[in-house]
Amino acid sequence: MFPGAHLDTHGDKPALIMGGSGFTQTYRQLDAAANRLSRLLRSAGLQPGDHIAICMENHDRYLEVVWGCHYAGLVYTCASSRLTSHELEYIINDCGARAYITSKYKSDQAIEVIDTTPNVELRLMLDGTVDGYERYEDAVAEQSPEPLDEARVAGLDMLYSSGTTGMPTGITRAFPNEPLDASPGAVQGLLQLLFGMDDSKRYLSPAPFYHAAPLRFCLAVHALGATIVAMEHFDAEEYLSLVDQYDITHSQVVPTMFVRMLKLPEETRTKFDVSSLEAVIHAAAPCPAPVKKQMIEWFGPVIHEYYAGSEGNGFVYSNSESWLAHEGTVGQPIVGVLHIVGEDGEEVPQGQSGTVYFESEGEFEYHNDPEKTAASRHPKGWTTLGDVGYLDEDGFLYLTDRKAYMIISGGVNIYPQEAENVLVTHPKVLDVAVFGVPNDDFGEEVKAVVHPAEMPADDAAASALASELIQFCRTELADVKCPRSIDFREELPRHPTGKLYKRLLKDEYWKEAGRSI
Repeated sequence: MFPGAHLDTHGDKPALIMGGSGFTQTYRQLDAAANRLSRLLRSAGLQPGDHIAICMENHDRYLEVVWGCHYAGLVYTCASSRLTSHELEYIINDCGARAYITSKYKSDQAIEVIDTTPNVELRLMLDGTVDGYERYEDAVAEQSPEPLDEARVAGLDMLYSSGTTGMPTGITRAFPNEPLDASPGAVQGLLQLLFGMDDSKRYLSPAPFYHAAPLRFCLAVHALGATIVAMEHFDAEEYLSLVDQYDITHSQVVPTMFVRMLKLPEETRTKFDVSSLEAVIHAAAPCPAPVKKQMIEWFGPVIHEYYAGSEGNGFVYSNSESWLAHEGTVGQPIVGVLHIVGEDGEEVPQGQSGTVYFESEGEFEYHNDPEKTAASRHPKGWTTLGDVGYLDEDGFLYLTDRKAYMIISGGVNIYPQEAENVLVTHPKVLDVAVFGVPNDDFGEEVKAVVHPAEMPADDAAASALASELIQFCRTELADVKCPRSIDFREELPRHPTGKLYKRLLKDEYWKEAGRSI
């Protein structure tokens, strides 16, 4: 399904409301805008299966741009608006984009990538223009709002990893060449079956559109004919206000958003009515058990969790009830069969940690990266996202950490996620990253970098707070798993989707020690 399929029943219904500006776009307006763009792209010579890149903020016309690409049958790559120019030009070239759409907000970067992206034939900019770009609004206005005069083929996303471990990597799937009105996609089906989404619901999207989960969920919501309320930027109090104002029924968040909401003063939290919520879905990063328990107590048993990747090779799910019965789990597999594999490539016994593999029909490759593709495969054909975890006796999956973040100290394997989950619950902590730094005696030692609720006034206050947090961690975990030292910063390098750029911090500390990872 697609927005235009709802014109007879929901033509004048809001398809999108921007929470900050109040901008509202009906289904009729969204479909017409997408039709105009699809015609413009076709007139520029782009055909089904060709690639296009998009990079802009959570713009009020972002989703019409994506739907326009989808209507034209293109493979669309939505790039992070936080990328450096070097990263952006790499993605534009790597995905083979023949067209590029951006906004005035990104104009400086748009200029920088002109000469380094020679294969781009069409460049469009919203809200204004610079040399080398056509004004988007003028270009689409010249096109008819009617559908393409041909049998339309559905487009496909080709998204890139957020670069937590290196240069972004594209995730490719075979172009299906399916009609635009083909059977519902996987995400649409999950929204209906697991979360009770239908055309009467109101979905709050607080995350960047360019990330896989928000993008795919928003497109699925439109496919079902429901209303999206989108935030330009996440703010904990504004999120609660929008839930109250629009009687939001469904939403998808990341655990850091839960933490921010729980850190609000009690009088702020309680002044908003959140009783309309039917399903609040979280993913993207591990959620500390105490945080999730508090959210269930506050919002009610409407918290849902899933574990999956942009690769689409599997899907693990847990509702509030199953999570409370198996505290800390990310759920049971809905799509695919789980295998926990040790270093020798063999499956490990129940309860023992190893690399998590999916056995499924989902096929993917890492674009132009055969080594990474090969590293994700097991000899038996299973695939992995690189996470470590274990299964309990009931087949529920528990994630330990990313394999790449494991600390080896004195021969002991330490997963920093455990310490992060403890420290973030301390009332004086807003955010935390734990990783290994060089130690001459033990190889590595555990380091924490904390974004405190209030920065220490001086070195003495910093030392006192560090000691307090280390002792707090030791009340929950073995000493070896707790940080040996803590530094404080006003902000951590965290992606808006919730992923922590731990690599950047780790690289910094290893370089300072005159070592390389």
